[in-house]
Amino acid sequence: MTEPEDTQQAEQPTRVRVTGDGPVVLARAADVAHVYRAAFCAPGSDEPASAVDRFRDEQLPAHTQRAGFRCALADRRGLLTGFAYGYTGEHGQWWTDHVAARVPPEVVEEWLGGHFELVELAVDPTHQRRGLGEELMTRLLEGLPHTRALLTTYRDDRPATRLYRRLGWKLLAEHALEGSDLYGVDLQK
Repeated sequence: MTEPEDTQQAEQPTRVRVTGDGPVVLARAADVAHVYRAAFCAPGSDEPASAVDRFRDEQLPAHTQRAGFRCALADRRGLLTGFAYGYTGEHGQWWTDHVAARVPPEVVEEWLGGHFELVELAVDPTHQRRGLGEELMTRLLEGLPHTRALLTTYRDDRPATRLYRRLGWKLLAEHALEGSDLYGVDLQK
C-alpha cells in the first residue's frame, strides 16, 4: 500500500550537502541570511537586525573567498533549515589576530595559524533540537586536512556551547573576544 503523497513529503529527511564552492553558497545568500536572522536575531540572542545585512552583504562574500572555505547546507523540502561554514584561519586575519592578542602564548603557539576556523553554525529555531546542528558540524569537519579547529562562542551556558562540548570541543581560553570564549578540537583524534 502506498502512503498519500503529503505524508511522504512530511517525512522527507533533511539533506546536508557540503561544498567548498563559494558561488554556490552566494547563490543562496538570501536563504542563508534568512536562517541567520531566525537563529541569531530571535529573543535570547544577541544580534541586532542590522547584523543580518552586514553578514549577507559583507561577511559571507568575503569569507567565501578565503582559502579552505567550506560550507554545510541543510535543506528540507527545498527550504534551507541550517548552515555551518568556516575556512583556514591564519595570522594576519582579523579573528586570528584578535584572539591571539587575548589568549595565553601557549594557546597561540599550539592552536593558531593553519587551523580550521568555524565561523558560523546556525539552525532555524523551528528545526532546532533535532540533531541538525550536530549533523552540520560533523559533516563540515569530516575529511578536513587541518589538524585542529577553533571557534569562539558565548561565555554563558547556551545550547550551542553545550553542543560543542558534547562533540568534544575543549575550552582553551576564556575572554578570547568580548563575551566569548575560545574552544578547540583536535581533528586527528
